[in-house]
Amino acid sequence: MSVITKLDTPAMNRSQITSINVELFNVPLDEVLNDAKHGDHTHFELILCTITCADGTQGVGYTYTGGKGGRAIYSLLNDELTPFLLGKDASCITHLWEEMQYHLHYIGRGGLVSFAISAVDIALWDIHCKVLKQPLWKVAGGCSDRVNCYAGGIDLNFSTEKLLSNIQGYLDNGFQAVKIKVGKEDYREDVARVAAVRNLIGPDATFMVDANYSLTVNKAIKFAQAIEQYDITWFEEPTIPDDYAGFAHIADKINIPLAMGENLHTVYEFNQAIAQAKLGFLQPDASNIGGITGWLAVATMAYANNLPVCSHGMHELHVSLMASQPNAGYLEVHSFPIDRYTTHPLKLENGKAVAPSTPGVGVEFKSELLTPYLVKHS
Repeated sequence: MSVITKLDTPAMNRSQITSINVELFNVPLDEVLNDAKHGDHTHFELILCTITCADGTQGVGYTYTGGKGGRAIYSLLNDELTPFLLGKDASCITHLWEEMQYHLHYIGRGGLVSFAISAVDIALWDIHCKVLKQPLWKVAGGCSDRVNCYAGGIDLNFSTEKLLSNIQGYLDNGFQAVKIKVGKEDYREDVARVAAVRNLIGPDATFMVDANYSLTVNKAIKFAQAIEQYDITWFEEPTIPDDYAGFAHIADKINIPLAMGENLHTVYEFNQAIAQAKLGFLQPDASNIGGITGWLAVATMAYANNLPVCSHGMHELHVSLMASQPNAGYLEVHSFPIDRYTTHPLKLENGKAVAPSTPGVGVEFKSELLTPYLVKHS
């Protein structure tokens, strides 16, 4: 039996949620991308959530995966959150965020539930910004409409020659900062790749590395000490994200700041990481931290602890959030080619990413390009 996805009652306020539509797409990648822990990426899953209010205002929210778990997120949105949200007031964003958390917290604190909540929350913010007739970067903080950014490759399976060609492509496209994957079985291969990239980009470009939590604490220390000479801005996810003490031990032994956040899916996890892990950069992801509401909560925590807030993936949305904040660090521009499916592909000016100026969250998908990849819809 399908769930009810529309509401029809005689007395509605203008912002009452009357219908929710959920769609799941499997979008292929142009080539196989690889990192140390997630293995090969052949496609990404995009889950769209369209919310319509009584006055006809629509908001589109979304989340994504690296190719696994999309059907479970779709089910949470379609079967659990849709009937829960119908009839609620879309303007009460923080209240609905809290209600969704505790509606499903017993079966999922963080994880898939956070992905599903993210899609709803982003749709609610889209509605909010459209009602205000303002772009997200202004509504979320308004500090600027642009932010420092870097190109983040998923490139561990690339030969050194291909890796350098890929990095050169980033430079040619205007990026002044880059990140590569590390986590080879023999760390000396990673050291050689880091040396080659630094030689290519020169001494002034910003350079980060990302191990995708694949190393032990001792291996992370050994590797980091070997690459300190190459002026690395941060070492991302050296070991498992739950080992805050391990992060702190690594931080004590090396001279490269640590970064993480994409695998922390509740604000409480970020709170513990800030307190214990001795991080230099926080990297919340609005697609899995509970949307814009969750991302802004982490940004505020970062500000209170004198830390820069950065982002993971989802650059088409994060550009507006990052630009809005006084403690913005670097926006990650991800390898998944989502820009070809949106009406506002990322724009760079003098190495900085520019936030969209249109009312709403600034992300509008080209349905005609996504339709061939549709898997499920409500």
